Amino acid sequence: MVVIGVDPHKLTHTASALAAGSNEVIASLQIDASLVGYRSLLRWAKAFPQRRWAVENARGLGRHLAQWLLARGEVVQDVPCTATARVRELSRGGRRKNDVIDAAAAASVAALAGEANPVVAEDLTTVLAMLDERRDNVVTQRTRLLNQLHALLRDLLPGGAKTDLSAAAAAAVLANVRPVGPVETARKQLCRDVVAEIRGCDKSVQELTERITVVLAEHGTRLVEVTGIGPVIAARLLGRTRGAARFPTASAFANYAGVAPVEVASAERKRHRLPRGGDRQLNLALHLIAVTQIRMRASTGRAYYDKKIGEGKTHNEAMRCLKRRLADHVWRIMLADERRAGTGPGGQAGATTKSGAAGPTPTASTSERSLPGPATRNPTTTANPAA
Repeated sequence: MVVIGVDPHKLTHTASALAAGSNEVIASLQIDASLVGYRSLLRWAKAFPQRRWAVENARGLGRHLAQWLLARGEVVQDVPCTATARVRELSRGGRRKNDVIDAAAAASVAALAGEANPVVAEDLTTVLAMLDERRDNVVTQRTRLLNQLHALLRDLLPGGAKTDLSAAAAAAVLANVRPVGPVETARKQLCRDVVAEIRGCDKSVQELTERITVVLAEHGTRLVEVTGIGPVIAARLLGRTRGAARFPTASAFANYAGVAPVEVASAERKRHRLPRGGDRQLNLALHLIAVTQIRMRASTGRAYYDKKIGEGKTHNEAMRCLKRRLADHVWRIMLADERRAGTGPGGQAGATTKSGAAGPTPTASTSERSLPGPATRNPTTTANPAA
């Protein structure tokens, strides 16, 4: 078995072939980042009948090549840039760095079956991820424009405008402004331009939300049935997770989302805190669900939160418990949806909660194990997620 590591760049890709179990480079090749280059790379790789690919940053610069190879029946793995950096640091070459070394480091990570993840074919979850990212960018742009509008109105009116400003409210304010002199006239015109841009952002956000709703209906997810999960949050959960079956356990998913408490111990003093890493966008989505459920006094999420407060936990500790519980619940829903559809990531059968294709089930500490009970829309029913 030969592992072919690829170090992708915008204009060129470099590949290094390593024999499994060895750090010696058998051969290397550099190609242009083009379809012609892809074909020459595949012809070169056919000299190794038993092969698999390790593409560094297969979700970034290496995405196109990884998906192209996957469509032609190749086995492709995604290698994080941080993993290849550690391999380079610990290698005999010290801190030397070039494309051949980077490609070989990616192959080494995949050969050790450590941090490499299988690349799966893009599907509706990829569409949801793109729509969610675009919507988030538009919302960020709208916030920037609102800040700019507040600054202009502050210089145009005594005290400026109210905090909760919208395009319609700003237009109504501007209608009553009678500018004096060329400076105020220019300032009012700039305000009108910014208001027009805000209206464009509002329209884009609405259109993107509608497109997300259509894709979710095509996907058939049941996440929207959970209290606190609307189309936008559901799209973020599905798009950032990229297939629940790739996580062997609910604990693995919670750790990926950054909501699995980690033990911090020194001598006889032990405590738990949330990890600093994980997918922060997934963490934010779970946080918003938890906040929404806490505000709804009839929800099971609020009942669970009140129970933890009654046990003497602080607000932050109770929130962490609720987010951890929600992570278990949404993972089980996504996994059940994939099983119902008959496939997991890349068309493979969905993984069970005990094992997965990515490797053996990791040992979970007490703080990382799955927590019982979901938070459903029906406040009078508490289902057992383990059933």
